[in-house]
Amino acid sequence: MSVFSAIGEDREIDRDEFTPGIEPQATWCPGCGDFGVLKALKQAMPEVGRTPDETLLVTGIGCSGKLSSYFESYGFHSIHGRSLPVARAAKLANPGLEVIAAGGDGDGYGIGGNHFMHTARENHDMTYIVFNNEIFGLTKGQTSPTSPKGHKSKTQPHGSAKDPVRPMSLSLASGSSFIARTAAVNPNQAKEILIEAIEHDGFAHVDFLTQCPTWNKDAKQYVPYTDVQDDEEFDFDVTDRREAADAMYEAESRLYEGEVLTGRFYVDSDRPSYGTEKRATGEMPEDPLAERYLDADSEWERSADLLHHHR
Repeated sequence: MSVFSAIGEDREIDRDEFTPGIEPQATWCPGCGDFGVLKALKQAMPEVGRTPDETLLVTGIGCSGKLSSYFESYGFHSIHGRSLPVARAAKLANPGLEVIAAGGDGDGYGIGGNHFMHTARENHDMTYIVFNNEIFGLTKGQTSPTSPKGHKSKTQPHGSAKDPVRPMSLSLASGSSFIARTAAVNPNQAKEILIEAIEHDGFAHVDFLTQCPTWNKDAKQYVPYTDVQDDEEFDFDVTDRREAADAMYEAESRLYEGEVLTGRFYVDSDRPSYGTEKRATGEMPEDPLAERYLDADSEWERSADLLHHHR
């Protein structure tokens, strides 16, 4: 079955369909939080109503990059920090495809930080899961953009002199229309947040706290956690940017004090996605580019001609 004939198919979907036959068992380190991301994603997809043939998972480099090997769908293992531009191109060429991108905190907030900012600014319709374990794991424990100030590592043996990136605040300032934080130790919440993120029409950013017991033994295990939607102390409007910004700042400050605040922090359901805006202005065709040449009678066009009006 091709992705074109699969999209829109109405049938019951089982989570086991997302377990690949070639490499069904993930080989992350014992106790790694990445297992929680994989489990939550497999549980979320049937709830969303998408099959493996309707889904594309694009990953970067790092421990998180192995996600596409353990998840049955169309997959693309991109280079370091570049999962988002690949995912953007796929979504623009085939809007009916459910596109999910994934990367680590170093991959997403450091090496690919510029792509993160502009993908959020343009509000591309996709879900971006960032495995945030406050360390470069696959390259054996170097300081990452989210490592706390003072954290000692191979690259910062005397302790990091830099304050960590505030990923949710950066996401809000950049223009994401859905921002949430969850943790591998909270699988039920993680599944529900991923469902909402995938169903959201626009750029959905999920900062997924994933403990690394091998290379970041000093980091918190992200427990105990507090769901901001269930705690009376955090009564804020997720549709209000100012209130959301205050809640994010509080959550990002408390994380390094040992208190884990998770939940939905910002949702803008009214803002049109990049693809929607481009189709409305006529700069993108209504028919998916990916299907253009399925008809044997279609005339091939040069890319330069398609892009002529952008000169």
